[in-house]
Amino acid sequence: MFDFLARFKTGAARLPPTVERDPLRYEKEKVIAQSANVRKRLALAKDPRTHQEILFYLAKEDTDPAVRLAVARNMSTPVQASPLLAGDDSEDVRMALARRLVILLPELSKETHSQLYAFAVQAFATLALDEVLKIRAALSSALRDHVAAPPAVVGQLAKDVEREVSEPILRYCVVLSDDILLDILSTHPASWAIQAIAGRAHVSGPVSQAVINADDVSAGKILLKNAGAELGEGLLQEIVEKARVYSEWQGPIAMRKSLPTSVARALAEFADASVRDVLLERDDFDQQTIDEIAGMVKRRLAFAQDIVPSEGAAERVLRLDKKKQLNEEIVADALGMRDKEFVVQALARLARAQPDTVEGVFRMRKARPVVALCWRAGFSMRFALRLQQEMALVPPQELLYPREGTDYPLTDDELRWQLEFLGFKAA
Repeated sequence: MFDFLARFKTGAARLPPTVERDPLRYEKEKVIAQSANVRKRLALAKDPRTHQEILFYLAKEDTDPAVRLAVARNMSTPVQASPLLAGDDSEDVRMALARRLVILLPELSKETHSQLYAFAVQAFATLALDEVLKIRAALSSALRDHVAAPPAVVGQLAKDVEREVSEPILRYCVVLSDDILLDILSTHPASWAIQAIAGRAHVSGPVSQAVINADDVSAGKILLKNAGAELGEGLLQEIVEKARVYSEWQGPIAMRKSLPTSVARALAEFADASVRDVLLERDDFDQQTIDEIAGMVKRRLAFAQDIVPSEGAAERVLRLDKKKQLNEEIVADALGMRDKEFVVQALARLARAQPDTVEGVFRMRKARPVVALCWRAGFSMRFALRLQQEMALVPPQELLYPREGTDYPLTDDELRWQLEFLGFKAA
């Protein structure tokens, strides 16, 4: 037992120093370590000159928690004793060990002290699963900013069910891998966990996608405001589509730096006036984009000015249809103005259906009936997606998206079957 550490060497300034072997004193320490005198054993455990083999023996064999606590605090205690102390019955001993290991961690690099690092990681792994919450929380708080933190250990802490343990790691720990983050996001975590990940200093493209897929409105808003989040044009287009329902995302999208013009145009199609104003005030868009956005604003104003106070939505639809002005563009403007009654009446007119039937389709909150209705009305699949989101309130995970960006994802036969199921007569 007492010769266990003979083959290990330590040399860094903070690591336990190598005590010059004194045979006479060593024999005296052995006698004290095995004695029944607690006071003398405690003094031995506190003394930084005590031989490491003796300290290891006390960590493993001593029955008094005060002695083992002194061993855990003693800077001369060998790292090899850490796994023993990590499983100690005393909460105070385990906490003292955690504090000391965190101090030693920067110097326990895998390259320089590979054997010692392995012992420290083993101890950290045990502490990360400790039944006492405050020990896990203390370890999490200490390791969250450590670039030398063991990846497996922070991964375990990141998955802890207690918020005060996992949140600091999820939010700040640079060692935490994308694989761990994606695994956590795929298991339907609590909202605060998604928000913590969204607020990390750097969020990779795959992790950003997973955050958006979680459909957490607050987390999405945090991600959009995060300059360190990688959001490619494809993902931003997807975010814009979801922003039709999650209106809280519209402002952060409009203010995001290096916003692709295609995304800005898509956002301007439906965003509130305040958001469109933000887009128009940007100085990084070309003139064509500015003109397109300004044109959308003018159309909305024209749509509003065309309203006759004594004229209902049905009468207005009929008037515009007779003038051959009832088309997808004007219905899109109405949807952007939140004039849902006009949308229903226009869709009924163009699809040759009753308004009650159209409203019934929207109340179903199903994607396929809405898509089939839009197809019958002659609308584009992109507009069918808007109607799924804004009129039918189809859950995001059930939406039907355009195939290859523009095409209907259902065959003509599938669309006709949907219409027949809804009670529509053949066109």
